[in-house]
Amino acid sequence: MSVGPQVVVGILMLVGLVGIVAPVLPGQLIILGAGLWWTIADGGGARWVFFAVMVVLAILGTVAKYVLPARATAGRGAPWTTLLIGAVGAVVGFFVIPVVGLIVGGLLGIYLAELVRLKDAKEALASTWAALVGIGIGMLVELTAGVLATLTWLVGALVL
Repeated sequence: MSVGPQVVVGILMLVGLVGIVAPVLPGQLIILGAGLWWTIADGGGARWVFFAVMVVLAILGTVAKYVLPARATAGRGAPWTTLLIGAVGAVVGFFVIPVVGLIVGGLLGIYLAELVRLKDAKEALASTWAALVGIGIGMLVELTAGVLATLTWLVGALVL
């Protein structure tokens, strides 16, 4: 692959990293799509090893993005129904509020479900705060996985 397409792959991966932080774009998928293009463009070979590492990192980051907020909320005693209502709120928020609606809707759903369950605004807020911390940590882990996947590609591009 010549330098021009390599630069395009790098730019796509940077766009993917932005997509991880701003949940409007599917960040990990963009990174993996660019990595797959890089892998296939010159016939693969040893590039498949680098791509496999990128896939493992993306899977780990994506799983962490969903598991950490759920564990943080469950750690405060919230039942699975609270998480389900939070997920529904996230989907609704995604379509109602551009850019940040996913997070706002999810947190609002968790807060309302906990408020109904606990009948105490302070406790409901504590559960929602735990979910927010979990979301932040999950996003940080996913971003770290995306950066590591991008660095894996960069090493592969320099070595091969």
